[in-house]
Amino acid sequence: MPENLSMGAVSQTQKLAGTTVFAISGAAIGVKYRLDVFGVCVLAFVAGNAGGMLRDVMLGATPPAALSGWQHITVSLVAALLTFLWHPRLERLRTPILLFDAAGLGLFAVSGTEKALAFGLDPLVAAILGMVTGIGGGMLRDLLVNEIPTVLHGALYAVAALAGAAVVVAGHVLDLPPTVPTMIGGAVLCFSIRLVSIRRGWSLPTADRIERHLPKQR
Repeated sequence: MPENLSMGAVSQTQKLAGTTVFAISGAAIGVKYRLDVFGVCVLAFVAGNAGGMLRDVMLGATPPAALSGWQHITVSLVAALLTFLWHPRLERLRTPILLFDAAGLGLFAVSGTEKALAFGLDPLVAAILGMVTGIGGGMLRDLLVNEIPTVLHGALYAVAALAGAAVVVAGHVLDLPPTVPTMIGGAVLCFSIRLVSIRRGWSLPTADRIERHLPKQR
């Protein structure tokens, strides 16, 4: 029982941490686009919770965790208000947005995978659902400010989420105890891949880049 309680506490902490960092990224984008305080709060809540809500609906775990208590809503609003009030201290919004977005991606990818596995899903499906958990909030956040979602053109966004999810799945398949190190390892791997890909400009191929390498027809 103590071990189960400990794992439950770690899982809840991880989810709230993911909600917090994604909410900050959403709020920062709201500030960047000069939204009012309500708009900033909406973007923060969407970025911090939409991915997990989508995961829970797909799992049939209703009401979604984000709506079943006060914690997720409160954390999102506090993160939004603090970002709104302190944004003058941020000389450049792009860097903090990327950092918090990468951190949220890693935390949500592994927590989503872990929850999917707990529901008895196939490991491959669980990894995909973990990826959806990680990218869902960011996609809706970007759409609300009329941007092409980062996952569709960013530097290894979904790939990073899948890599983090794969670590959790591997730990589950190999029955590696305890679960916490695999979750931390998955989150760190996702975060690292995302940041390195941004720094080095790594990305998946696009049609125009492939076309440039094809032999030209005479």
